[in-house]
Amino acid sequence: MRNFAVLALLFLSLARPVFAVNPDEVLSDPALEARARHLSAQLRCMVCQNQSIDDSNAELAKDLRLLVRERIVKGDSDEQVMDYLVSRYGQFVLLKPRMSSETLVLWGAPGVLLVIGAVAAVLYVRRGAGRKRAERLSDEEEARLKRLLEESEA
Repeated sequence: MRNFAVLALLFLSLARPVFAVNPDEVLSDPALEARARHLSAQLRCMVCQNQSIDDSNAELAKDLRLLVRERIVKGDSDEQVMDYLVSRYGQFVLLKPRMSSETLVLWGAPGVLLVIGAVAAVLYVRRGAGRKRAERLSDEEEARLKRLLEESEA
């Protein structure tokens, strides 16, 4: 049992995150490669959608990784690379979209809907409380009801 625990700890210590970047994609300059990896981690795989292109094995993700590296080698800044990809694929390519009028509507809509729902609930409760409650039966109506119930039981 002790050997198993030692072996398990050895495997856990060797475990590292696995990225989908192929060796033929890696740039020879470590500084440029670090920039490319940093940018790739911020870009969404258009096929997988919930993975970065750095983590995805999809062909489109590979093409995007190569495009990022190509732009970096050409001398583009990180911002220029991101702007180029956004102009080509739209805001959806970013895992963390930039603040704009479109994203403001998306992020603000739940709050607006919550306020509208709260106002509607308050109005509904106030109208319900303002309605007349059923009046009590008069003595004559109670006597008639009692007679009808006694007749139906008989």
